Amino acid sequence: TTTPKKPNSALRKVAKVRLSNGFEVISYIPGIGHNLQEHSVVLIRGGRVKDLPGVRYHIVRGVLDLQGVNGRLRARSKYGTKKPKK
Repeated sequence: TTTPKKPNSALRKVAKVRLSNGFEVISYIPGIGHNLQEHSVVLIRGGRVKDLPGVRYHIVRGVLDLQGVNGRLRARSKYGTKKPKK
């Protein structure tokens, strides 16, 4: 977790990711809650987080080891959540 720049205040979830080309970058974990552990394999996409310095990537939810957001009903495709059963 990191804290954003002024005037915002929160504990934002981030992860340090080692890329296949050897680079190590900090990437943002979107959504509420996650199941990432130390050696999880994730897919990252570009896109910075404006109030977190040095965070230039997002982790894609619902791909590889990172599950989608539980109980998400709106904007589901952005958070890798399957359509709920009726």
